[in-house]
Amino acid sequence: MGKGMECSENSQTNMKVIQGEAGYVLEDVPHLTDYLPDLPVSTFPNPLQSNPAYAVVKQYFVNVDDSVAQKIVVHKDSPRGVHFRRAGPRQKIYFESDEVHACVVTCGGLCPGLNTVIREIVCGLYHMYGVNKILGIDGGYRGFYAKNTVPLTPKIVDDIHKRGGTILGTSRGGHDTSKIVDSIQDRGINQVYIIGGDGTQRGASVIFEEIRRRGLKVAVAGIPKTIDNDIPVIDKSFGFDTAVEEAQRAINAAHVEAGSIENGLGLVKLMGRYSGFIAMYATLASRDVDCCLIPESPFYLEGKGGLFEYIEKRLKENGHMVIVIAEGAGLDLLSASLQNTDLKDASGNKLLPDVGLWLSQRIKDYFSGQQKMVINLKHIDPTYMIRAIPGNASDNVYSTLLSHSAVHGAMAGYTGFVVGPVNGRHAMIPFNRITEKQNKVVITDRMWARVLASTNQPSFLNPKDFIEKEEPQTQIQLVDGGKY
Repeated sequence: MGKGMECSENSQTNMKVIQGEAGYVLEDVPHLTDYLPDLPVSTFPNPLQSNPAYAVVKQYFVNVDDSVAQKIVVHKDSPRGVHFRRAGPRQKIYFESDEVHACVVTCGGLCPGLNTVIREIVCGLYHMYGVNKILGIDGGYRGFYAKNTVPLTPKIVDDIHKRGGTILGTSRGGHDTSKIVDSIQDRGINQVYIIGGDGTQRGASVIFEEIRRRGLKVAVAGIPKTIDNDIPVIDKSFGFDTAVEEAQRAINAAHVEAGSIENGLGLVKLMGRYSGFIAMYATLASRDVDCCLIPESPFYLEGKGGLFEYIEKRLKENGHMVIVIAEGAGLDLLSASLQNTDLKDASGNKLLPDVGLWLSQRIKDYFSGQQKMVINLKHIDPTYMIRAIPGNASDNVYSTLLSHSAVHGAMAGYTGFVVGPVNGRHAMIPFNRITEKQNKVVITDRMWARVLASTNQPSFLNPKDFIEKEEPQTQIQLVDGGKY
């Protein structure tokens, strides 16, 4: 810790907070030495310094005081703000290669790039640190105590990045903290790599806390996975670029169908339970979309300025149109009988009705009832086609960087963290910062304005709604979430 720094721990989150000069705040991640005080004497030189592949690197290791700023757009008098510990290889490590017994587990829904992450964790441990004992946990969290493990070697995982899904299998739920940690302890595992979304990372946080309570020398590292891109703090989640790219195929098909018949309307439902990033980026990338509907931006169907009026206007002007809707959009418009308010999946996620089918039927009913025009509607749902494909080139590179960041962090003795890029620099982030809220589209931000400009759709909102909700401001404020 540098000169002038003060360290404290949040009693509710167990997060280390280091404060420095000029408003500098480091939201630090735990280290094994925090609860194993005799560990500092057991450090080892990092084998990367003798690795031929890294001979060309001018600086092998990340400085111990390096950190990454959460906000990079500031005023001249702004405090330095929140930072996270920079990810990367350290000069000293806390595990000998022969001592490491690692495991990898995938949980939750499928996502492009899962197999790439598995591959690069295995190859990173083996080629960078000489680790030979790596297990794959079969079938998600319950695989720790209910299924067999799978040995993982570079040869076994060599070409799995070319396949979709996960070679380890996955599941929702099945989290029994005591049984999981018992299994980790009984098997002699001392590094746990957990790949999954916010629910999975909440489970990882509980596993870490139990490991710390038992005083075990076990590093727990999370690799955040959500195709919806709804994980906060980090720039984006792996699989998102692939999802947006693949969504273009569905939008293009809808556009071809709609443009080939009189009053053709193509409706594409994309993923996005609570965050509309896939729908928003796919709309901007396509330029064939006439209306984009996302959970963050309410809309209404009937009356002046409503969706039905806009559809009628667009069809009269162009003769066809394409609508993209995220799976969580417009749920407030569904009748109570369709909302299934009490039904949840094994992960605790609310089961959503099919908004694509619902909206398709409402549109058909409206135009057949009004007898104003005959429409030809095609509904396309590519959800499971998108989830099941392998990662594209961009996501494969990104998944490699995520995996290596997790491996470097665990080998250096850090634990209880999630890896991800913050403003382009990879960092280690405390579990609670990833799970405390969801990343959402900011509809007062320029990116959403670009969507509206691209589609020419109405905002379905009165500008006065924003003015009435906001408190008077005496000076220009920096907008959170306005990255673009």
